[in-house]
Amino acid sequence: MMLLAAVTAMNWLADDATPTPTTDPNFNPDTVTPGTIGFVITLFVAIAAVLLIIDMVRRIRRVNLRAQAKEKVDAEEAAAARAAIGRSKGKKST
Repeated sequence: MMLLAAVTAMNWLADDATPTPTTDPNFNPDTVTPGTIGFVITLFVAIAAVLLIIDMVRRIRRVNLRAQAKEKVDAEEAAAARAAIGRSKGKKST
């Protein structure tokens, strides 16, 4: 069994024969096209990609606007808290 595997491997490694491709004499590479189905599928993928990009840009803008609004509210709350602390300190010291 081992000898058979070794002989097969040797024959496989020693094989110098290069296969020669044969082509159909009636084959014309200029007539090979994806056709209507290929065009429709490519068009569908392109439209889907554009719609996904538009949706992604909307979502990113929405997230950014929410973050800016939250920062503004947090800043206003912090300013109000500082003002309340300042007023309470002023009343205690008099």
